[in-house]
Amino acid sequence: MVQARYGIEVSLGWAHTTMPAMAASLAWLLLALLLASLYTATHRIAAARRRLPPGPTPLPLVGNLLSVSRTSPHRSLARLAARYGPLMRVRLGVVDYVVVSSPAVADDIYHSRHNAHLSSRPPYDAWWGEKHRLNSVIALPPHAVWRAQRRLAMEEVMSPGRLDALAPLRREKVRELLVRVRRVAAARGDGDGELVPVEVGQAAFEGFLSILSSTMVSVDLADSDLRDVVREAAILAATPNVSDIFPAIAAADLQGYRRRMGELVARGYGIFEELLARRKGGREAGERRKDDLLDVVLDREDELKKESNPVLDRNAIKGLITDLMVAGTDTSSSTIEWAMAELLQNSESMQKVKDELRRVIGTRTQIEESDISHLPYLQAIIKETLRLHSNVPMSYYMAEATVEVQGYTIPKGTNIIVNIWAIHHQPNVWVDPDKFMPERFIGKDTNFFGKHPELIPFGGGRRICLGLPLAYRMVHVVLASLLFHFDWKLPEGAKKDGIDMSEKFGLVLSMATPLKALATRSCNDM
Repeated sequence: MVQARYGIEVSLGWAHTTMPAMAASLAWLLLALLLASLYTATHRIAAARRRLPPGPTPLPLVGNLLSVSRTSPHRSLARLAARYGPLMRVRLGVVDYVVVSSPAVADDIYHSRHNAHLSSRPPYDAWWGEKHRLNSVIALPPHAVWRAQRRLAMEEVMSPGRLDALAPLRREKVRELLVRVRRVAAARGDGDGELVPVEVGQAAFEGFLSILSSTMVSVDLADSDLRDVVREAAILAATPNVSDIFPAIAAADLQGYRRRMGELVARGYGIFEELLARRKGGREAGERRKDDLLDVVLDREDELKKESNPVLDRNAIKGLITDLMVAGTDTSSSTIEWAMAELLQNSESMQKVKDELRRVIGTRTQIEESDISHLPYLQAIIKETLRLHSNVPMSYYMAEATVEVQGYTIPKGTNIIVNIWAIHHQPNVWVDPDKFMPERFIGKDTNFFGKHPELIPFGGGRRICLGLPLAYRMVHVVLASLLFHFDWKLPEGAKKDGIDMSEKFGLVLSMATPLKALATRSCNDM
């Protein structure tokens, strides 16, 4: 014990202090609380004067980062929106965001007169790897190069006439996918003789990569180096990056994401350069045209030499092809994997869709794209899968001008997040939003082509997914083919423990634990 100056002894465990010291500590604590209250009040008053959307008060430097999960930001932001509203302001690091979490507000963002000013993309650092942002149809602002890329894709890949003309090619690639699955399904494990399960997402990924690459460059790249490039880039593209929330230190690339993305882009571009060189040599040797994107590039070579400042050059077209591969392959395969996972846990839905397929397809051995319109329950399963497991959980935009939305001001330069996952799980829009119920779409005209803001897995407005026309055909036919030709069940271990439905966040919201299921040939198999 130490005698205090005023004759009072105070003991705090191993430490001893005096009343004046305690008073000083209390004074500092009160001052800190006063300053915090003053900061909060000042922040709220300033926000109210500027008519900014409501939101949690940000802490100095880190903003609201402590309230947002790195692995599930879509869920964290949905919880905050439940408190602060469907148009909410947050600060992540030193960067301001406005988060949209309801169909009504999303409709205003996508379809109001302001959409032209709200369609740019934030300058996320990883996209600058190998200067890919300058050529990326995903990352570019909606200006000249972006418009030219979309126009080219719609004319050469996504137009109804072009899609119809390439239907036989896609049919053959689906058949090859079924052969690969059949080969795995017939295999037996070493020693124990047990059936080998099919890794559903991986099989679908290879199938979609085969379809997309054959469609765009007339070469099947499913077994090429591009497979690994596409998979890693899809994860890296949306991984939370310290450079994006503290732009002042972006040049340091502390997590190395820009460098790694640059390596991936260089590998992808290198593959396409090699294909271009091979195609050019073939054309000079008299080979027939294939009328794909490689031929488009070569056709434009002479034109580009005459233009002093071409809008669409070789790099812009390589960027377009790269983005279509990355975005189209992983989103489509993830949808198949989630759909199969839900069906394996919902035997009634599985039986309904298989009955529908048998009724519509009959004795035929191949499912045609024209069959899709006659398969309403299959369509409902795809819609419900995309609602419950939004393959792209959040869409990112940036305001190019100050606009007013829902009575609030969104200042120029503000980043905008449309929380698609939150919109798809709104309890006031969807009954039992966390439950897999395809029946909710039966007898309704709700679709995901941008007209129904409550279901927007492909975004909306002028930046609605470029590959949607092709993805619509591919996803339905691939899922229908897998269900029609095989009977699926879980391995014994998964039956006992259940399917791990946890998510892995990235550009695409995929299953954290890849789905493995046993496939046996059904009576409909070829």
